Amino acid sequence: MAKRIDHTGIMVRDINASITFYEEVLGMKLKDRITHTNGVIELAFLGFEDGPETEIELIQGYSSELPAEGKVHHIALLTDDIAAEYTKAEKMNAKFIDEEITTLPNGYRYFYIEGPDGEWIEFFQR
Repeated sequence: MAKRIDHTGIMVRDINASITFYEEVLGMKLKDRITHTNGVIELAFLGFEDGPETEIELIQGYSSELPAEGKVHHIALLTDDIAAEYTKAEKMNAKFIDEEITTLPNGYRYFYIEGPDGEWIEFFQR
C-alpha cells in the first residue's frame, strides 16, 4: 500500500541550470545525482530535509521535446510565510505566472512562478 508521494519528476533541458534554480531560488538541497543505467539520462533528486520527504526528480536526456508548460503542471511547495516567498521570488527575478498572491475562500493562499524549463511552481500556505 502506498504511504506518501515520494517524488515528482520534471523533464528538463539543462540539469545544471535546473539544479541551480531549485537550490538558489527555492532553497532546496541536492540530495543525489546519478546517471541512469542507460548511460544517457541524468537524474537529480532535490528536497528540503535530510530525512524522508517528497522530493523533486530532475530528468535530463529522456526527450529534447518539452511542451511550453513543462512536463508536469505544477509542484506545490508548502510555506508558512507566503509574502516572504513572494518577495524572495521578486528579488531573484523569477518569472511570475500570478501577478499577486491569491487567497482562496478557505483562507489558503498561493502564487505561481515558472522554473527554467517553464514548469509551474506553486507556493502554497494553509
